[in-house]
Amino acid sequence: MPERMSLVDRHVGFVHALREAGLPVSLAEGLDAARALRVIELSERESLRAAYAATLVKKPAYRPGFDVLFDLWFPAATSGMYAERPARRLDPETADPAELRDHLAGLLTGGTDQELREFAQAMVERFGRQPAGPGRQNWFSYSVMRALSPETLMARILNNVLAARERGGLAEKTVRQRVNSGIRRFEEAVATDVRRRIAEDSGVERIARSAVRPPLDQIDFLRVTKADLARLRREVHPLARRLAARLAIRHRKGRRGRLDFRRTMRASLQSGGVPLTTHFKPPRPHKPELVVLCDTSDSVSSFAHFTLLLTYALREQFTKVRAFGFVDTVDEITRFFVPGADVVEAMTRLANEADMVRFGRTNYGHSLERFAERYADAIGPRTSLLILGDARSNYQPPALDVLRSLVSRSRHAYWLNPEPRQQWDTGDSVASDYGAVVPMHECRNVAQLSAFIETLA
Repeated sequence: MPERMSLVDRHVGFVHALREAGLPVSLAEGLDAARALRVIELSERESLRAAYAATLVKKPAYRPGFDVLFDLWFPAATSGMYAERPARRLDPETADPAELRDHLAGLLTGGTDQELREFAQAMVERFGRQPAGPGRQNWFSYSVMRALSPETLMARILNNVLAARERGGLAEKTVRQRVNSGIRRFEEAVATDVRRRIAEDSGVERIARSAVRPPLDQIDFLRVTKADLARLRREVHPLARRLAARLAIRHRKGRRGRLDFRRTMRASLQSGGVPLTTHFKPPRPHKPELVVLCDTSDSVSSFAHFTLLLTYALREQFTKVRAFGFVDTVDEITRFFVPGADVVEAMTRLANEADMVRFGRTNYGHSLERFAERYADAIGPRTSLLILGDARSNYQPPALDVLRSLVSRSRHAYWLNPEPRQQWDTGDSVASDYGAVVPMHECRNVAQLSAFIETLA
């Protein structure tokens, strides 16, 4: 049980839980955090949280997961060990729900964070417990929220606070923001106390593994949810800009601009008019052309969804982008991603109108052959070819000669594979065969995609 842990055990377990949740914490950072504990007041819980956050959290996106795990490993209270509190006019154990809702309405507008947390703990104790057999119990947030329904208190609070004042103005807007913020803090306090009670019953290590989803940049493309994809859209445009910049650098590398006659003649004055040193103008920035060949089969549907979002964003960065989707045949899908189009609508039209499926079984070889027959003109000496897929072709011929021909005509070619590297060449995967023709990179999440982009420089 967590209350029996020493501070060292708690520290080691907390750092290990952060790593398991996908937050990068090095050995040196763990030692820095331990040193920080020597110079703060350990009884001040928020100072402890701040010390750990300052030494272990690298990005704002990592903070929510960090806070969840901190509350599990360093809980504000433990069952049966609450400090004595002053007597209240309201007894949370005997008051009827109407009185509790009135009390919550007051806390949402004028209560402190500490009062809101204490009330949340009392409500979890009263409403959150569900029997689960002899000597066992479960804890739930939804039963607390159902009993109190804080989201339905807005009208009552507005009537009490605004009284006879005109509605719809700045005063109402301010009250609404304060109440909504209070509701969110109450929901978080309830969820935190529920997790704390489950950890006491089941073990903090067990609940820690399921309480935190990985940070957004660590979520596996093959396991993303619709909500994750909505959040990932914000990551797409910065990645597209960086990818375009890296590929443009590769195109410019080794090129020189035209002779700068004026600078060359000016420099020759130092050598009696003899142009010993020649100067050249900087090469003109060049936006390369890009061809994206994307596996859209069900086995990589989430990855395909993300890569199509990336393709959509890349159209704003490159002079010319052509996108092709395939399952067991191939079709150009560039027309669905015209600038300004709604991306969700474009995805829907693509699924209904694109000609990418004959029999429904992925066939890389046939798709490559059809691409070479129908769209050979898409690849040229200024083209970067980007292939996105898991290289699983249902034991069909891989058409390596066709791929080799396409790669030889392009300026650069890259293959991003969403499967873990240890799964390559298992089952129907021909990753190594394709990787011998096109450099293949493991790309399971945004962090790996970012690393791939950086390697292009």
